[in-house]
Amino acid sequence: MNTVVEKQEYFREKIPFQKVTFEKLQVKSFQKDVMDRVDQYFKTNNISKNANSEMVLKTILILSGWMGTYFLILSNMISPMGMLLLALLHGFFTAMIGLNIGHDAIHGSYTKNSKLNKRIGVFFNLVGANDYVWSISHNIVHHTYTNIPHHDEDLNQPPILRMEPTQKLWWVHRFQHIYAFVLYCFASISWVFVKDYVKFFQHQLGGHYRKTFPRNEMFRLFFYKAIYYTLFLVIPLLVIELPWYWILMGFVLAHFVEGFTMAVIFMLAHVVEGTAFPEPKEGRIDMPWADFQMYTTADFAIKNPVVNYLFGGLNFQVEHHLFPKVCHVHYPKIAPIVKQTAKDHGLPYLEHETFFGAIASHTRVLKKFGSPPKD
Repeated sequence: MNTVVEKQEYFREKIPFQKVTFEKLQVKSFQKDVMDRVDQYFKTNNISKNANSEMVLKTILILSGWMGTYFLILSNMISPMGMLLLALLHGFFTAMIGLNIGHDAIHGSYTKNSKLNKRIGVFFNLVGANDYVWSISHNIVHHTYTNIPHHDEDLNQPPILRMEPTQKLWWVHRFQHIYAFVLYCFASISWVFVKDYVKFFQHQLGGHYRKTFPRNEMFRLFFYKAIYYTLFLVIPLLVIELPWYWILMGFVLAHFVEGFTMAVIFMLAHVVEGTAFPEPKEGRIDMPWADFQMYTTADFAIKNPVVNYLFGGLNFQVEHHLFPKVCHVHYPKIAPIVKQTAKDHGLPYLEHETFFGAIASHTRVLKKFGSPPKD
C-alpha cells in the first residue's frame, strides 16, 4: 500500500465510504435567506458576531472555578470527602471549558483574531483533549456530514452502542438505553488516554481523508498530553497527603462528571426523536446542505436560562450548525430568526422544550435502535 489510492481503498474495505455531495443552492434558497436575515440582525443592532462582555465574564468565572478547585484540592486543607466533592466540581468546570470556551475558540467564533482563537483554544488541550483532532472530527466532519452513517464521527462510538440504524444489531443493544448513560461517564477518560491518539493517526476520519499527519501537530499532541498528565496525575500524587488510590479515585470521579456532561449534551442535539439519519444515494444528498441540517439537528431547552448559560449554547444546536462562526452568546437572539425562516421555506425546526424531555427522547431512540426493526 504505497499510494494514496491504495490507502483509500483499504479504508473503504473497513468502512463503506463514499464521497458525499449536496444539491447546489438555488437563487431563493433557505441557506441564503437565513444567512441574509441573521447578518441583517447584527448590522441593524451594530453587534459583533464574536464574544461580548458577557462571554468574557463567563470565561473568567469558568477558568476561576476550574483553577480554584484544582488548587484547593492540592492545598491539603480540605478533608478527604471534601476533596472528592471538589473533584466532582472540578470535573464539571472542565466540561464547561470544553463546551463554552474551547468549542467557540476552535470554531473561530470567540474573536475575529485567528491567532487569539488559537491561543484560547489551548485550554482545550490543557483539559486533556486535542484541538487539532477536534477541529477535523467535529468542525469539518460532524458539521458537514451530520448524522450520515459512516461519515459523521460523532456516530462512531464503541460498537456496544448502536447510534444509527445501519449499524449491525447485537443482542446486547436491547439494553443500551440503560447502560449507555453509564458508558457516557467514561467518555472523557477514553478521550484523554485513547481516542485522541487513535484518531490522530487515522488517515480517514469519517468523511475526511488525510494523506499525512503534520509534525508540528504531532509534537503538540504529545506535549500537551504530557502537561495534562503532569498537572492532574503526577503533581497530585506527589503533593496530596492521601493514599494514591484515593487520589486516583478523585481523578476518575472528576472524569465521570466531565464525560457524562459532554456526552449527554452532544447526544441530545442529534440522537433524538425526529432527527434523520440519511443514507446518500450514489453519494448524493438530494437537498442543499443547510436544508439537510434542519432534518438532522435539534434544539432543546432553549428557554431555560441555566441550560443556556452552562452548556455553551449547544442546546441551540440548529443555530450552531448554521452559524458556527457566531459566538454562542448570540444564539438566543437569532433562534427566532432561524425558526421563522425555516417556516417560510417549509422546513422543520426540531426542538424539545425541556432538558429532561430531550433526555427522555434520547433514551427512546436508544431503545428503538437497540431493538429489531418492526415490519
